[in-house]
Amino acid sequence: MIEVTRLNGNTMTINSDLIKIAEASPDTMLTLIHGEKLIVRESLEEITEKVLRYRARLLAAVAHELQHPEAIVRVAGLSSLDPNNGIPGSEPAAAVQS
Repeated sequence: MIEVTRLNGNTMTINSDLIKIAEASPDTMLTLIHGEKLIVRESLEEITEKVLRYRARLLAAVAHELQHPEAIVRVAGLSSLDPNNGIPGSEPAAAVQS
């Protein structure tokens, strides 16, 4: 989630994963995946930085959790990913030992 400011000065928090397109025209317009358009005060560069900082925080939290071997199975299950990523000869996720 990132905080943005509407042109009227009101702030709002949006899920950055819902941003489909961000463009400067000259105001910054965010088009969300469901078609809604938001015009915000932040520049395109500021929006990009906010999204990158948010994602970096998420990755840091995941990396911290992955220090515990059982966490990789939980994270993979939440994201519907195969933790072995189809690597031949790797153990099934259920066989990962702590």
